[in-house]
Amino acid sequence: MFLRFSLISAAIFGLTGVALGAFGAHALHETLLVNGTLNAWKTGVLYQLVHAVALIGVAALMQSSETAVQRYLSWVARFWVAGVILFSGSLYILALGGPRIFGPITPLGGVAFMLGWIYILIAGIKYGKA
Repeated sequence: MFLRFSLISAAIFGLTGVALGAFGAHALHETLLVNGTLNAWKTGVLYQLVHAVALIGVAALMQSSETAVQRYLSWVARFWVAGVILFSGSLYILALGGPRIFGPITPLGGVAFMLGWIYILIAGIKYGKA
């Protein structure tokens, strides 16, 4: 189930990450410059694309890992999907001049990313020990 979830999430995040990167570089470039938020937009796109690729790696590991490791990897996928939505999503909204209430959401996405990487570490430690 999480293999499918990871692959679909990776595809959606990869596709929309490339589209949002191009949109920010072209159609929104002037708006982002005027708002002083071009770097925020680029950061959102970067983190989205990095974690899209990383989700493909998680999917590959899920297929070849024992059940104990798969449980940790399923949490990695959950955390990273939440991270992209909260971190990158809030940056996009803020970069376009959205309500400042989205500001505190960005760090929550960062925490979700870090939790995913911690679970990768745990999976690595557990790998081959089950």
